[in-house]
Amino acid sequence: MKKSTIITTIAFGITMLLSSNINAQKFPDLDKSPMDAASYPNDYKDAAKTVKVIYSRPQLKGRSLSELAPNGKVWRTGANEATEIIFYKDVKLGDSKIKAGTYTLFTIPEKDSYTVIINKDLNVWGAYTYKEANDVARLKVPVTEGKDSLEAFSMVFTKSDTGVILNLGWDKVRVAIPFNQ
Repeated sequence: MKKSTIITTIAFGITMLLSSNINAQKFPDLDKSPMDAASYPNDYKDAAKTVKVIYSRPQLKGRSLSELAPNGKVWRTGANEATEIIFYKDVKLGDSKIKAGTYTLFTIPEKDSYTVIINKDLNVWGAYTYKEANDVARLKVPVTEGKDSLEAFSMVFTKSDTGVILNLGWDKVRVAIPFNQ
């Protein structure tokens, strides 16, 4: 056997050994509450964003909304990690000024209203370690009822005369959060 053939055979063997280790990796199944994002402007071609929200989308799956987001309790406004909201420009929520930056978005559901909370804590799982002392802004907004029931929690931004509105929807609950510029 020629020396070059032996070297080629050994190199092939090492390559196969290394690649079989890579193929042996275990990857987790898809998350039951997949992560999603919404931004404004909504057009993906427009890079001049005002705001973006990153959240996980829990689903009802036969459960009641009050079971998953109980009235009177701070909710992470989604599933898994607390929802993060990124403002690329300074905005206002009610009378509170919010500087451009990344924050968590919590809510407190009630029958007829939601208290919207912008908090400076980041990398938070759920609302288990929520600290009111780190709130940047709070605003109580009314709940309305949608015509159709949404199985998965959803968020979308729409334009308003004074800024943007973050619309939350789940089951038949609809909440509009106004951010003014």
